[in-house]
Amino acid sequence: MADGSATRRVLLATHSAHKLRELQDLLDLPGTGLISLGDAEILDEATEDGSTFEENARLKAWFYAARSGLPTLADDSGLEVDALGGGPGVRTRRYAGDDATDEENNAKLLAALAHLEPEERTARYRCALVFVDSADAVGSDGLVTQGTLEGRIAQAARGSGGFGYDPIFEPAGEPPGGRTVAELTREQKNRISHRAIAAGRMAALLRKRG
Repeated sequence: MADGSATRRVLLATHSAHKLRELQDLLDLPGTGLISLGDAEILDEATEDGSTFEENARLKAWFYAARSGLPTLADDSGLEVDALGGGPGVRTRRYAGDDATDEENNAKLLAALAHLEPEERTARYRCALVFVDSADAVGSDGLVTQGTLEGRIAQAARGSGGFGYDPIFEPAGEPPGGRTVAELTREQKNRISHRAIAAGRMAALLRKRG
């Protein structure tokens, strides 16, 4: 939910309550509240046919800014696994199918890597954030930030926190078999995550922009 005392509303291009809450915490912009697509009663879906996370974030930002008339922040993020040639990449959310659950995506990835040792399971989370508003020329780049969290894919899912691939992603600071992102506290995750890095950079740009 957005902060009821906020004087400025920014649309976050997502239906995910997890992502809304996480980015509201990470951006920490006084006087600004994020609202979701659901809050804005937007049912249309942007076409995400870009070849990179940044391209998809920009497509979503302009699509939903046009429909809402609000400053819009779009996130596109995902997982790159070296043993899969950088996949699933931009298909992270749809890895096991267009309507796949997190559990189905995780199960498919664990099966694909079942034969690999920990040192062969290197991976990274990537996040691109794009912010656009009426001050930007339509279709322009807007403000863009990115963040990366290096790590590896665990041998099995562990932990109940987070979402997406968090139960099978071990940050690089952990030894093989160490804690997954889903076993970190919310505060611990928000200090190291790819989205936290991108959001910190975006918050600095937005404060400078005013």
